[in-house]
Amino acid sequence: MNIHWLDWTVLGATLLFISAYGMYVSRKNVYSVDEFLKGREHIKWWTIGLSVMATQASAITFMSTPGQAFHDGMGFVQFYFGLPIAMVIICATFIPIFHNQKILTAYEYLENRFDNRTRMFTAILFLIQRGLGAGITIYAPSIILSTILGWNLTLLNVLTGSMVILYTVSGGTKAVSITQKQQMFVIFAGMVASFVIALNMLPDQIHFGNALEIAGLSGKMDIVDFSFNVESRYTFWSGITGGMFLALAYFGTDQSQVQRYISGNNVKESRLGLVFNGLLKIPMQFFILLCGIMVYVFFLFQPAPVFFNTPALEKAKEGKEGIAIKNLETRYDSIFQVRKALLLSPEVMEDHKAEVTQLNNTEREIRANVKSHIKASNPDAEDNDKDYVFIYFILSYLPKGIVGLLLAVIFCAAMSSSSSELSALATCTTIDIYKRNFAKDASDLHYVRLSRWFTIMWGVIAIGFANISSLFENLIQFVNIVGSVFYGTILGIFLSGFYLPHIKARHIFPAAVITECMVIVIFSLDIMGYLWLNAVGCVSVVFLALLFTKIFKAPAQVSL
Repeated sequence: MNIHWLDWTVLGATLLFISAYGMYVSRKNVYSVDEFLKGREHIKWWTIGLSVMATQASAITFMSTPGQAFHDGMGFVQFYFGLPIAMVIICATFIPIFHNQKILTAYEYLENRFDNRTRMFTAILFLIQRGLGAGITIYAPSIILSTILGWNLTLLNVLTGSMVILYTVSGGTKAVSITQKQQMFVIFAGMVASFVIALNMLPDQIHFGNALEIAGLSGKMDIVDFSFNVESRYTFWSGITGGMFLALAYFGTDQSQVQRYISGNNVKESRLGLVFNGLLKIPMQFFILLCGIMVYVFFLFQPAPVFFNTPALEKAKEGKEGIAIKNLETRYDSIFQVRKALLLSPEVMEDHKAEVTQLNNTEREIRANVKSHIKASNPDAEDNDKDYVFIYFILSYLPKGIVGLLLAVIFCAAMSSSSSELSALATCTTIDIYKRNFAKDASDLHYVRLSRWFTIMWGVIAIGFANISSLFENLIQFVNIVGSVFYGTILGIFLSGFYLPHIKARHIFPAAVITECMVIVIFSLDIMGYLWLNAVGCVSVVFLALLFTKIFKAPAQVSL
């Protein structure tokens, strides 16, 4: 697919400006490890809030979430229902403790509270899951842009990763936080533009209220599910519990987030930044999902492919399954025309609701059949197209210049999240692994230089992992699943340290190891929705640690 020169100009200018700006504002030499890794006395609360948000809001968020809404509706927003509760707990407990102990990483606290063994175990869990996450955040936009545009995947991975490495190495945490403000501005502008354009491109008789009603015919506006089905991924209860535990673990114990808010001048600045993020996060996710709903309604009136990963579709049509796929496409196009006529009639909500619903169900079956034929044609083909919906809309229907802006959104989101992850990985490796175990008394300059080298090392690892990755069912789900496998255990360790002073190192370490093994087994057997793994892991660590306090009691004092 060809990109207009104006879009290339917008994309290139945006990325070059952000990278150059980040290097410029952090251009002075930094010799203090405290300043390089925390940006001490430079980061204000609004920068903290935007930086925290940008760290979480990767390219996956802005490509995958609209596709999630397109296929499954607004129910995904329930994932974030536990976030405000988590923010209150973190502000009340985590932030004061981290600030008072003047730590550079969250895992330093664990040695102060327990022992180095617990610190190392938790730091390694973080490095594993965040190292995977860094590769995914680079890979996500690259694989989709490569597939749709025909660009070289390896080149895209290297380009994105190299830009991130460049300004992260040059300026440390300060460069990361400052560039994330600019990136979030581009992201917000791009998403608002896509929403407005999608709404304005609907037929004249379809306004915003009509669009929501039409989306509701397919169940897309079913926001809250109060069922108690633990196998369901998104319900009110899984969001308010599992989502809360995941948010607690992510914002409270993940170094990529902790590093953002401990960089505040004081406890008040850090709290304000985190509350600012908490207040904006759910509305932002709701709006991104709503963009997906508008795209869904838009494609009820404009032709759309039966499978949005069009290169995979075209390749399958050339193979043995081609005739079957073409026949399904003919049925699909017929349904589109009939349904479009019904939706444009003024009586649709009253007289044709059942008919439209039936057509929607039939279309869903056709899409499922096409996916099975694509898989039959090539077992290695990607049969998921959720992550391709929004990029297809951008490239096919948005005006020149706006396409470049939306492509910049994808790259900015990938860069903002990746830079935080690389900075956190380098910090954890430098402080928790290298300094603690190999060179306790080296100079600050030594640690700063080494942190830069570790940033490059993790950047290369992330690029390498991106180049050997393959798409999961849905990228935003994959990121959250990876986190859920590890976060519950990590959170249980921290909560035991904060609130249960009688739990000691000899209790918490075996509890954490057993729990992590158990969570991996539960996940492998697919016993429950992944959000519940956060709660199960956290509760298990605390329960086993309390049990071990009864079993492994302290030796009795002998009186002489």
